[in-house]
Formats: sequence, C-alpha cells, structure tokens
Amino acid sequence: MYRIPILRMGRSLLVTIQIDMEDQTAMALQDDLAEQISKTGANGVLIDISALEIVDSFVGRMLAGISGIGQILDATTVVVGMQPAVAITLVELGLSLDGVKTALNVTRGLALLEASAEGDALVE
Repeated sequence: MYRIPILRMGRSLLVTIQIDMEDQTAMALQDDLAEQISKTGANGVLIDISALEIVDSFVGRMLAGISGIGQILDATTVVVGMQPAVAITLVELGLSLDGVKTALNVTRGLALLEASAEGDALVE
C-alpha cells in the first residue's frame, strides 16, 4: 500500500496528494495525520489536492474526517487546489464538507492557517 508523505513546515503539516487515492490509502492518511498532529503539536494541516482529477464519496468523507480529527487535536485543516470538476462532483454527491476550510492555492491556504494561528494566539 502506498503511503502519502506528510511534511512539516514550521507549525503546520503539508500533505500533497499526487495520486488518485484508494480507500486503504485514504484511511492510512487519516491515521498518519492524526498521529503526526499529536506527535508534532502542529496547529495546521494543509492538504493539496490539485493533482486529483476524481474524488468519490469516500475520499470526500475522509477529507471531512481529517478536518474533524484536526479540530479535536487543535489543528486547523485547509484543503487547497480543488479542481472545478472535483468541486462539482462533491456537490453532486451531496457532500458539502462542513467544517473543511478551502483555498484556491497553497499561498492562500498558508495565509488562512497563519490567520487562524494568530486568532488562536489572541484568545490565549
């Protein structure tokens, strides 16, 4: 089974999905991310899906699940690079990805994570 690499960038984790994910790969990513968030204390997760041309309902639910796990572990998740066809498919499948923050590209996604971290710092 292929494992998707998780890279650390400062206080955030970066995941770049370069392959169409099978269910096993998606489940492994969810587990690996939860472990890495806990291990590193990351406060943000950036998931780049710009290479994905097809997303099924399982992968859509997995993205929402990762966001929920991140929230519980005190990390904001931002999905970036969603292609229009993927967005249309998710809507047609009835998946709104509640709680998942999105941005058009990595630059905007990082800005969202930084703004979220600054807001958290103000609350503390």
